[in-house]
Amino acid sequence: MQYLRRAVKYFFWFALILCITLAVMVALGLVEANPQDMFRNGTKSLWQIAILFAVLAAIYPLTGFRKQEAIIPGELSEIKDKVIRLMGEKGYMLETENGEDMTFRLKNGFSRAMKMWEDRITMTKEPGGFILEGLRRDIVRLISFLEFKFNNNDDYSKS
Repeated sequence: MQYLRRAVKYFFWFALILCITLAVMVALGLVEANPQDMFRNGTKSLWQIAILFAVLAAIYPLTGFRKQEAIIPGELSEIKDKVIRLMGEKGYMLETENGEDMTFRLKNGFSRAMKMWEDRITMTKEPGGFILEGLRRDIVRLISFLEFKFNNNDDYSKS
């Protein structure tokens, strides 16, 4: 169900971006406001564009989200506060906590909107670290940051 919701959301997001782009082009006088003049095949192009957006929207949730392990040594009771503080440094706040699982959301409303409210990062405690789930680019960035802070012996990682 989450996959279908994301695919529909991305379809409308792509359509919105196209509409905004076309509105700017019409406002600047770069194209005529008539779809027959705006597109090579007139209104038939709208169906072709819609099919393209549907294909992209169906593929993106499969490639844009992932689960990946972060190697963070220590028991949850010892590292939990530090994880929450470090996630806060990256702009995330603790949303929910369920046993050893934590869910974070972005603090900034504009950043959340730019990610279409797909900003949730779920951290599931596993032996030797956490499994992070969320947007691929955010997961990679957060795992690198967390592993660096926990595995280096600088003064900051000891606090």
